[in-house]
Amino acid sequence: MTFNTLKEVYDLSVAKFASKVVSTMHERETLTYTDFRERVEDLQKTLLEAGLSAGDKVALLSSSMPNWTVSYFAVTTMGMIVVPILPGFSSEEFGMILTHSESKALLVSDRLYSKVPKEIINKLNIVVRTKNLGVIFRGGDFQPGTPAVPQPDDTAAIIYTSGTTSSPKGVMLSHRALAYQIEGASDLFPIDETDRFLSILPMSHVYECSIGMLYPFALGATVTYMDRPPTASALLPVMRDAKPTIMLSVPLVIDKIYRSQVLAKFTKNPVVRWFYGFAPIRRGLHRIAGKKLMKVFGGELRFFGIGGAKLDPQTEQFLYEAKFPYAIGYGLTETAPLLAGKVPYKHALGSTGVRMKGVELRIADPNSTGEGELQAKTPSVMQGYYKNPEATAEAFTEDGWFRTKDSAIIDEQGTVFIKGRMNSMLIGPSGENIYPEDIESVLNSHTYVSESIVTEEDGKLIALVRFDYDQIQLKYQELKGYINDKTDQMARNLEEIADEVKKFVNERVASFSRIAKIEEQAEEFEKTPSMKIKRFKYDRSKKNVATKKTK
Repeated sequence: MTFNTLKEVYDLSVAKFASKVVSTMHERETLTYTDFRERVEDLQKTLLEAGLSAGDKVALLSSSMPNWTVSYFAVTTMGMIVVPILPGFSSEEFGMILTHSESKALLVSDRLYSKVPKEIINKLNIVVRTKNLGVIFRGGDFQPGTPAVPQPDDTAAIIYTSGTTSSPKGVMLSHRALAYQIEGASDLFPIDETDRFLSILPMSHVYECSIGMLYPFALGATVTYMDRPPTASALLPVMRDAKPTIMLSVPLVIDKIYRSQVLAKFTKNPVVRWFYGFAPIRRGLHRIAGKKLMKVFGGELRFFGIGGAKLDPQTEQFLYEAKFPYAIGYGLTETAPLLAGKVPYKHALGSTGVRMKGVELRIADPNSTGEGELQAKTPSVMQGYYKNPEATAEAFTEDGWFRTKDSAIIDEQGTVFIKGRMNSMLIGPSGENIYPEDIESVLNSHTYVSESIVTEEDGKLIALVRFDYDQIQLKYQELKGYINDKTDQMARNLEEIADEVKKFVNERVASFSRIAKIEEQAEEFEKTPSMKIKRFKYDRSKKNVATKKTK
């Protein structure tokens, strides 16, 4: 199935699946494709009456709901450019994006509207409430705008990245780039109108937008949305009712489930922990846990896609041995996003699968082990960074390949193994490549570690660790209330934990990757809207960062 524009996707689906349910808000509303078309046409009329025309930018700042998709298609099918904004950005960043993108209209959910600077609101032609598509603010009287039929190479969306190393940049994606993701995803893992998606990620994240929204819309599948954050207590009844066949997630979600619901149960008892250390017994326990986990997810799941960051190896081993239908996708906002992927039950552990249909991949300047920068050519590559020609030029090689800035290996079977981000790579004492993400994966697999960042200071590796205080409290009951009452005994307990973690990681990594010091990160790590730690904030090699120390 080939599409060249999002309008082609829209026109085909609303005609072919007219009476079918396109989306639901759990326990609130259900929308057929015909209902969807009527809402799109009403919103288009509202935007045109506010003076917007083809080529104008319309910002979309909203929590997940059926009307998010309505808004997206209403804008893009008239030749306007949608600017989806991650809800996790700050108020200042909202203002910056609206100004930099030159957006003339804002489609916004109630909670986020109050976070948009009023001086920015007053400069817009119109503000529309996504909950009911009613007008909140109109800037004046305008001559009606003019729509246009979008062409494949017209810009469809400008997506501002939540990069962990720099200020947000506006990625320009064409209709062709976004539409091609449907064909690529279908070749990797086909779906049909019997599939049921459960959406738990921000729709403004390109991974959720392309694979979790455009893909099911084009094939007649149904998507269920939640009206609250996807915490465990909120998810359970939704999964029970919706019985999803497809879900997309980030590693953080499944990591938490594994560590709190599986690993904790198998390691809290010394006897069970001893048996758990034997591979055959561990695999049997994982298989039992996998069956229970499938029931928790509604019992009909056939694809659990994981993307956005590296999956912890220990978590992946559990999913593999549990025969859980997990899949892993690799890509970037700049590639709309998928470049490679692996599907359920066809795994090379630690890999991100093989290249997508129509994608070319190469390793630039490989070392003796075949490792080097992964570069790509894909129909879904960006047109560039909006109003940033310098950054655009840096993103491509002289012969037109996109630079992912990820170090990788591609084996003889074409399987891609991502080693880490090149801009976070450290150099060992004898010139070795050290990827902090690999060490962090080992750190994060420890029972008492919640999150971590590895950095370099004075030529030594330092691990900033956010401890899992709930697990520590089980070991030292006197640590209850630790944050507000640090006694000498409590400090000694944490020193003991830090020593244990340091020994744990150094026994499992290469000699040149060993940690010299563990430091407690008492406060939550600062994260991007897509829940990645802002690594540059904790880079000791470039600037001093104040943290509270235990070791």
